[in-house]
Amino acid sequence: MIKISTDQAPAAIGPYSQGFIVDNLVFTSGQIPADPATGEIVGADITAQAHQSCKNVGAVLEAGGASFAQVVKTTCFLADMGDFAAFNAVYATYFTGAPARSCVAVKDLPRGVLCEIEAIAHL
Repeated sequence: MIKISTDQAPAAIGPYSQGFIVDNLVFTSGQIPADPATGEIVGADITAQAHQSCKNVGAVLEAGGASFAQVVKTTCFLADMGDFAAFNAVYATYFTGAPARSCVAVKDLPRGVLCEIEAIAHL
């Protein structure tokens, strides 16, 4: 088991890691739309926040030796299911391999963001 740590994705805001490599799998923690350099939330709408969340997932994947093309499963959390179509439009530009996915609306997300994405990739 190898811990993933990169300054290209936001630092953990709690007692967890950005991700792990276990055997031939990369597991990312949920990524919110925080700027890795400043920690500030990027964007006020779902489109901007989804792009940043995807970029952050991509940075953790890359640090683990994987890419979006190798993602086999994602879990996506939305603050409002009314954002589903707009979120999907952004998500589809990154996760082009159409991995298995769960997408749920939740009551609240950390720091009041609109979305969070976690991924599992196969090396």
